[in-house]
Amino acid sequence: MKPYYRPGNYTMANSVGYLIRVCANLMLPQMEAQFDREELTFSQWTTLVALHDGRIKTAGDLAHTICHDAGSLTRLIDQLVERELVIRARSETDRRVVTLALTPRGGALVERLAPLVMNFWNELLSGFTHAEVDTLIQLLTRLLIATESKSRGDRPSRLFVSGVPISFPPSSKAKKT
Repeated sequence: MKPYYRPGNYTMANSVGYLIRVCANLMLPQMEAQFDREELTFSQWTTLVALHDGRIKTAGDLAHTICHDAGSLTRLIDQLVERELVIRARSETDRRVVTLALTPRGGALVERLAPLVMNFWNELLSGFTHAEVDTLIQLLTRLLIATESKSRGDRPSRLFVSGVPISFPPSSKAKKT
């Protein structure tokens, strides 16, 4: 592909990185406010969601998936274990590995609080058609995969999208938009 950006056309207004960062910086406090009256913070809920389907099992994969540093994630997991929302267990096959899983109470909280997040996003996306939202998700997923691929090089990915591990190179079946 011919490069999109050139010295004469690059501005903050058309910078993909800038636009994504500003959206994230504006969205996060709004999302956190949705949880002000709840028993979890948004970060705690995000951690529980990442563990919800059982595909993410280790703190390392969890940290990478939700973009947390290991130290803050350890404290967050400690809080969730103390509140009996998450359990830690040594792997049966490799005693060096500690696996994480939701307790039934943790799973129930994910499901009870999911409408808060869905309502937030439905409101933000109300001016988009379903096809536009699908396209946005596909494009952001492709950008995420490209970014992950560049940052990891030849090392295997630890990235999960919708709980599914991403492998590199991306599947040739991946839809190009």
